[in-house]
Amino acid sequence: MPADLPAVGALPNVPTSVDIYDTTLRDGSQLEGISLTVTDKLRIAEQLDRLGVHYIEGGWPGANPKDEEFFERARSELKLRNSKFVAFGSTRRAKGRVDEDQTLANLVGAGTETVCIVGKAWDYHVTEALQTSLDEGVAMVADSIEYLKGRGLEVFFDAEHFFDGYRNNPEFSLRVLEAAATAGADCLVLCDTNGGSLPHQVEQTVSEVVSYVDTAVGVHLHNDTGCGVANAMAGVRGGATQVQGTINGYGERVGNCDLVPIIANLSLKMGIETIPSEGILQLTSVSHHIAELVNFAVDPQQPYVGTSAFAHKAGLHTSAIARRPDAYEHVSPEHVGNGTRFLVSEMAGRSTIELKAAELGLDIAGEAVGDIVDTLKRLEHEGYHFEAADASLELLMRAASGWEHNLFEVESFKVVMGHRGGSSRAWNDMAVEVDTEAIVKLLVDGERKVGFGEGNGPVNALDTALRDVLAPKYPAIGAIALTDYKVRVLDTELGTGAMTRVLLDSTDGTSEWTTIGVSENIIEASWQALVDSLVYGLVHAE
Repeated sequence: MPADLPAVGALPNVPTSVDIYDTTLRDGSQLEGISLTVTDKLRIAEQLDRLGVHYIEGGWPGANPKDEEFFERARSELKLRNSKFVAFGSTRRAKGRVDEDQTLANLVGAGTETVCIVGKAWDYHVTEALQTSLDEGVAMVADSIEYLKGRGLEVFFDAEHFFDGYRNNPEFSLRVLEAAATAGADCLVLCDTNGGSLPHQVEQTVSEVVSYVDTAVGVHLHNDTGCGVANAMAGVRGGATQVQGTINGYGERVGNCDLVPIIANLSLKMGIETIPSEGILQLTSVSHHIAELVNFAVDPQQPYVGTSAFAHKAGLHTSAIARRPDAYEHVSPEHVGNGTRFLVSEMAGRSTIELKAAELGLDIAGEAVGDIVDTLKRLEHEGYHFEAADASLELLMRAASGWEHNLFEVESFKVVMGHRGGSSRAWNDMAVEVDTEAIVKLLVDGERKVGFGEGNGPVNALDTALRDVLAPKYPAIGAIALTDYKVRVLDTELGTGAMTRVLLDSTDGTSEWTTIGVSENIIEASWQALVDSLVYGLVHAE
């Protein structure tokens, strides 16, 4: 950890430690495009426990068959070592009895030590959404918490729409908190449910609430103004000792506050204890692992853990970092399990190439460095983009060091497409058949081999044909899979005669890499990227 952390004791109300409460499995799953299976939820919970968050909110028991199955399986399959499991629900119904309320019964039956219930803290919602009296709104909160505390549970109260309610009618919002605290709530969580508050408003409101109640105060914030993380920092400055959020900021609308930079900011910038130090070292890997589990692409520019978070492109930056690593990095990337990356482009100088070579473990010096710089600038002028194609860059630099792969040699390839039946338009009722065949001729160990492949397009057919030849000799190719294919037309004013850039993403199940091809012919560009991808994968497999 950094040695020059600022003292926080001088600021009023600022705690020395903050509990991290994760709601990725409930609030985070409400993000458009996320649909988690029960197994997904179990695997995410394991990652959160590995990180060391204090509380993992599992969802709403009894709300749907998926959550019912999840809580049932969690009891037998989920072995948490660092985190507490939390069941989420709401207060009793208006004018209902706590001992007859199914939601409260489900919370008790969930088998967790901790529960979190949500209740209205904005008078407008009590009278308009619940259509009941303010007195009944307060009683719903107090009765529910008292009932759950009577069952021996740790109870957190999420004061829904608190910040809006407090601005509109502070007397009622504080009355709700008083009732919750008197009933025994262990933490009063102030929710910015609509996500419209700004940092100065959050800090002032939390500070006033902390001065008003004796119970611990937390914050639950959304990112609708783009201030989710800043609001969390402001809430802690105001005295909050619990922060609720989600990994990678997943959540309804534009998302919840992102726990990843929140944990890093509190721990590394403010000197406030959050998760264990070994957990902070896992921030990058856990963030990326959970992104894969929810089937969302990792955000390369995510603070602290993104692949671009500590990436340096300009030659001035890289030459300075070569002498002083802290010259252009606000913290050491190793503190969060990330690393410095040197991007090689037409802006690269000798120092960039030397650093990149050292990063790859290549022995490149002298004239070879200058040759690589000149080659890169020429190729990028032609349309290559090596900072987005790490694998192709490595192969180019290996070749400059005198290395040549002896896996195979390409003699020729051919792609044949046949089209029968109609216009290919989806609204045309006429049946359409498209056949794609590829033939590749390679030299493997000096012996001429011919491979044949069929596919749903030229890239698929070429990939199949290459594997037809190479699989018997290199069984590791079976683990290599193409995961994404991107095409960009350069110099669009040339129309169909323009240069085409192809980026191909691949994986072997453990690591991922990107290769590039550029040509006036899209199939040739695809072939370049495809061959680089397989060569890179096989070289690293060996």
